[in-house]
Amino acid sequence: MDAQSGAGPGAPLTVALRHPPGALVVRPEGELDHDSVGPLRETLERAVADPPKRLVVDCGGLEFCDSTGLNLLLRAHAAALHAGLPLLLAAPGAVVARMLAITGADEVLDVHPTVEEALTAPTTGTAGAAGAAQGTASGAGYGSGDGAGYGTGADGPATGAVTGPLDDSIGAP
Repeated sequence: MDAQSGAGPGAPLTVALRHPPGALVVRPEGELDHDSVGPLRETLERAVADPPKRLVVDCGGLEFCDSTGLNLLLRAHAAALHAGLPLLLAAPGAVVARMLAITGADEVLDVHPTVEEALTAPTTGTAGAAGAAQGTASGAGYGSGDGAGYGTGADGPATGAVTGPLDDSIGAP
């Protein structure tokens, strides 16, 4: 198992990797926030650039996730879709599951209760397409590179393809 660590002021974020056949499981542990997002961003960028058949983010070790962490997960999802790579979230704890539900991200991201279920789930099509279609362009956009980014309008989350790096810059959609 490989691991990297962030240098945030709270619980430092570590990122562990597992390589089951045909997949990559990325497990961030600690607090995922503005100060600690770097190691996970770098790991997900590398995974999308050299994709496995399936990418699973095991959220079971996350104690906290702020809007920067959520933005990273949404960007990684969009970049993975663009690359034809299924990205699945697994085992979100109560704090992360609540954040996903409150923001509507659980309708866009492909979320599974366990890593094992994420590794064996069918990936026929684009997870969250129905949720993404509900969004509007009237929301604030978060994008980088060539990507259209993400926005939340009155009708729910909206997504667009992100082809640039998975950074936290804020731009117009």
